[in-house]
Amino acid sequence: MYLLSKDAPRSGQMITFGQFLFTAVEGLRHQLTWGKYGPKLKKTMVPLTHWLLLVTLFFIVSLLNMAALSYNISIPLHIIFRSGGLIVNMIMGTIVLGKRYSFGQIFGVLFVTIGVIVATLDNASNQIENNTGNTTEFNTGIALLVVAMILSAIMGLFQEVTYKKYGKHWREGLFYTRLKSANPKKSIDLPDFPAENIRNFSIIAHIDHGKSTLADRLLELTNTISATGSNKQVLDKLKVERERGITVKAQTVSMFYNYKGKEYLLNLIDTPGHVDFSYEVSRSLAACQGTLLLVDAAQGIQAQTVANFYLAFGEGLEIIPVLNKIDLPGAEPERVMQQIQSAFELDTSSILQISAKSGINIDKVLPTVIEKIPAPEGSIKKPFRGLLFDSWYDKYVGVVCMLGVKDGVLKKGDKVLSAHSDTKYEITEVGIMHPEQVPTGYLHAGQVGYIVCGMKSASEAHIGDTFYHVGEKVETLPGFQPAQSMVFAGIFPVDTNDFRKLDENIKKLTLNDASVTVHKETSHALGQGWRLGFLGTLHMDVFRQRLENEYDANIIVTQPTVPYRVIYKDGTSKLVRNPSDFPDTDERSLRVSKLQEPMVLATLIFPDEYMGKLIELCGARRGEQLEYMYVDETRVMMKYRLPLAEVVSDFYDELKSRSSGYASFDYEDAGYEDSDLVKMSVLLNSKPVDALSVILHRSQTEFVGRDWVKRLKGIIQRQLFEISIQTALGTRIIARETVPAMRKNVTAKCYGGDVSRKMKLLQKQKEGKKRMKMIGNVELPQRAFYDFMDKSKST
Repeated sequence: MYLLSKDAPRSGQMITFGQFLFTAVEGLRHQLTWGKYGPKLKKTMVPLTHWLLLVTLFFIVSLLNMAALSYNISIPLHIIFRSGGLIVNMIMGTIVLGKRYSFGQIFGVLFVTIGVIVATLDNASNQIENNTGNTTEFNTGIALLVVAMILSAIMGLFQEVTYKKYGKHWREGLFYTRLKSANPKKSIDLPDFPAENIRNFSIIAHIDHGKSTLADRLLELTNTISATGSNKQVLDKLKVERERGITVKAQTVSMFYNYKGKEYLLNLIDTPGHVDFSYEVSRSLAACQGTLLLVDAAQGIQAQTVANFYLAFGEGLEIIPVLNKIDLPGAEPERVMQQIQSAFELDTSSILQISAKSGINIDKVLPTVIEKIPAPEGSIKKPFRGLLFDSWYDKYVGVVCMLGVKDGVLKKGDKVLSAHSDTKYEITEVGIMHPEQVPTGYLHAGQVGYIVCGMKSASEAHIGDTFYHVGEKVETLPGFQPAQSMVFAGIFPVDTNDFRKLDENIKKLTLNDASVTVHKETSHALGQGWRLGFLGTLHMDVFRQRLENEYDANIIVTQPTVPYRVIYKDGTSKLVRNPSDFPDTDERSLRVSKLQEPMVLATLIFPDEYMGKLIELCGARRGEQLEYMYVDETRVMMKYRLPLAEVVSDFYDELKSRSSGYASFDYEDAGYEDSDLVKMSVLLNSKPVDALSVILHRSQTEFVGRDWVKRLKGIIQRQLFEISIQTALGTRIIARETVPAMRKNVTAKCYGGDVSRKMKLLQKQKEGKKRMKMIGNVELPQRAFYDFMDKSKST
């Protein structure tokens, strides 16, 4: 820089400024596009050979430029050739790669070009002649600069080729956008799709009936994803979904399909199938006008099939039954069609029979959707109204909201208002999922898409909220009935220093899962934590796994409980979600009128050969049979009224075990019922451990109490003093086990002598252990809390 400013003030400064502008804009573009698209790339690693070649070229170019200075080459002439490399690089990039450059980059090269011209005019007549001296040396220096310039241009071109090959998902520029669909030959123009050319539909079914596989085939059919690769669970984006092979989060994707010469926009929502995630299904159905009811041709109607049908029926949606897996050896399409007709009273004369895995009759699904499912209602001329039905957190842009546009038009830059919080937002990005986020800058009535509006806090996105333009008065849309938490568990950080970090992570994760309720609590044994409410035990386990996978959280999850109701004598009531809040013996006798536990209406569908075993199971779990009926010649549907506390423990595993995996199970809330409930506490050396307290029915305390003390005895490490493990109901001890003390051989130093000497040492040791037991603390390892979550570890 010193030589440059001294020897070539005008041309050098122009060239330097131009190079700086070009490099700065190029670097900023790469950083911004990497920050937005880099984490989503499957291939983010450039081969080592590419990097070695680039470094080698850079090293050779630097050596050539340094060598040229020793051959009587003036600084301005040196600058001319170095700048020429940048210009040649840009020309080659345009000709060979068809690359487009931003205004900042073009202005930078213009400054370089002007500087080169000025330097040439300034030095052509005098400086070059004066400083040349030896013509041979001058020619050698020029040759070195020419080679360096060519190599520099090749190096830049190679960088562009590498960028294009390994960064194909990045944007091609910062100052221009031309949005394209998954089909690179077709641009997305949403105004071309009026409401009558839009279909919003979902796929509902029992777990493992092929919803995600059918979604994969439809995405391939519409060229939304490439059909050449191995597409499995494309819409299941969470790690936990791929590990478990189940859908946890409802996912939306927009597809474009040509039918009878018209282009249609089809918005598909893939939903979970497990009973614990029925809230995801209900929210997804609110954004649809129809649904595909998928039934396995081999397994037939299952419990969650029935539950999801009535969810869709209650929303007034058009339901299209579809038989899947017709190519299986055990498929019985005729029998399953009879089940559908008798259970749901649906017309099965023209039912679709497909195989999503093999691709049989997949091409008939979308025409049926277009013909049978009605177009969304709503007018593009009315004021904008949008229903928020899903959201997630992006660490680069904050909260991303999924909207179903009911009326009007939404554009980038619009200012909208939340009906729930009365907060104003400016739309910074709006687009569709195709299948990843594709900005379109526009959505109108009937369409489903996402918006980014600067929400930074997870609490701002309220599921069921209505968004509308600032200054307009609209009627708010009916939201969603809040999810009722069925299972509660305490979550605590292993390291108390991680409390704040874990608090933020839970807030972000509950944004993705609005059915989780969060309340802070404190445990004497585990410190500060949270009492979280879930829809079921699988929901709780998935939430724990997502915390560990997505946020690297190290947590302890306590024994799951259900919400009990305490009715007081003065007529008031209170829900007890934590055993520590359960009334003690004195309070029960003086103030409490009765205790109630939650009940569920359970539906079981299974082959009739397992009826005896399952009746025995439900009876052992304090169940009351309400009805049973034959779905067909061999399958039975039974309905039981069961305590929720019995269902959330290990009922589902026991059900699958006794029915050889053929039984399916679903349940719904059935209110509260009076019950004889007690609180069982665990005492270690007569000190209660609040994290291991549990609320039980009185009939279970004897068995559970003895089981727990045996399991704890195998977990707690031996100390220098005796440890007593007890389970108790108030002051009454149910069971006890003792962990013996580790004993030091204090008589080892006694060789002979009177026996009274040994007795004196033993008596002294006994008194010391007695004092130690009075002041000693028992350390309960964290493994104990994990073991209590699994009844299979009982001995």
